[in-house]
Amino acid sequence: MKAKHQRLILALAALVALVGAGLLAASALKDEAAYFYAPNDVRTKGVEPGKAIRLGGMVVKNSLKRAADGVTIGFDVTDGKATVPATFSGIAPDLFKEGSGVVAEGSFDGRGVFVATNLLAKHDERYMPRELDGMTYNESTHEMKAER
Repeated sequence: MKAKHQRLILALAALVALVGAGLLAASALKDEAAYFYAPNDVRTKGVEPGKAIRLGGMVVKNSLKRAADGVTIGFDVTDGKATVPATFSGIAPDLFKEGSGVVAEGSFDGRGVFVATNLLAKHDERYMPRELDGMTYNESTHEMKAER
């Protein structure tokens, strides 16, 4: 009976240790996860300033502005339902341009401007994020429309 008791206590201790380790890992990952948002998600759900996210969509034509410092750029990102102003300081990828897809990592400031810390590689012209599947981008009107 004593050996069974010791095995039961050992099994319970192992179970508690595994659950504890899982909870610690989940807590650590939650703090480091960068969630993906489209501009309409930002408008409908809201994003607290300073929270690390990934913002994805299309760079609006004629929205790309270079600051006098030569390093900072401002641009608008749209998903056809909403548009979000964004800035980036640094060297943008060579393929980053207006009318193309972009995924930017960063956070919103207190004024509602997305401050990108990293611009991810541009997608192939035919690529659309899952949230924009079935939509087309009209370069002349800067609108997203459902394909027919």
